Amino acid sequence: MATVAQPIPFIIKGKTALITGAGSGINYCFAKALVDRGCNVLIADLSLRPEAQKLVDDNQSKPRVAFVKTDVRLWDDLSNMFDVADKEFGGADIVCPGAGVFEPHWSNYWLPPGHEKSKDDPHGRSPSGVGSYATLDINITHPIRTTQLAVSRWLNPAPTSKTGKAAPTNPKRVVAISSIAGQRPGFPFPLYIASKHAISGFVRSMAPLEAAYGIKVNGVAPGLIKTPLWTDHPEKIKTIDEELDSWTTPEEVAAQMVRCLEDEAIGAGVIWEVLQGKYRVVDWKDVKAPEGPGSGIANAKMLSDEVFEWLKEPGWGAVKK
Repeated sequence: MATVAQPIPFIIKGKTALITGAGSGINYCFAKALVDRGCNVLIADLSLRPEAQKLVDDNQSKPRVAFVKTDVRLWDDLSNMFDVADKEFGGADIVCPGAGVFEPHWSNYWLPPGHEKSKDDPHGRSPSGVGSYATLDINITHPIRTTQLAVSRWLNPAPTSKTGKAAPTNPKRVVAISSIAGQRPGFPFPLYIASKHAISGFVRSMAPLEAAYGIKVNGVAPGLIKTPLWTDHPEKIKTIDEELDSWTTPEEVAAQMVRCLEDEAIGAGVIWEVLQGKYRVVDWKDVKAPEGPGSGIANAKMLSDEVFEWLKEPGWGAVKK
């Protein structure tokens, strides 16, 4: 009988991580946590906030942090960031397709393509005419394509690869970013809700990769986090009541993302919910709604009221010829 290679513990020190969206927020905190554990990091983002730039500037030896400008909506940019990881570090062992948006006004279901605030083209992409929502391109297509590229590189490493071919004895990791929004409906931001349901389903579908190839894909589902997704958007931050609502910190979420890499109890295909001081596996069968600090917004009705005001606009959603 053929012997089956047994998985080995995943050690962060000395490995390399490729993280999209790490120019700010929880992904920056995740990058910093990995650097503190001796891991090299390649940040792929459109730009860097000052704290992320400092992380790059302060870590130019071992471990090392590098930056590659990346628009995650562009597939050539996604492929390029893996090329840069190969060139700079000999590949990546950890991939976090973390970039995301919280249904901003410029790509919003209730402000359709053609609305003055929307950047989504009502006529689709010229010359093909194929349409898309930037929110879904960033929140769904980008993490799925990034994971696909990672698996391809790990199963077919370049001759110069230092990370080697993925196997149970040479494990690799993907940590995706879902949300408690993937466990409930949300009338004011249906594209965001749909995107997080999609990511949770995608992560769960990748579970068999670990036993076959040592590639563990799982994800975190944070609650309310004080990041630029909220603080840079006055239309959303206005709903928060600081006396009633509880924030989960980006550092707490990042620590649980690190735990997803190392803790074998958090298995492949698992969605790991992260609230303020409260964590659990979110089963896809008969899942219970999130409960506890950081699981709700006191003034969420304000957003629904705003949507109904938009719907009163004459000709709502009509495409201008």
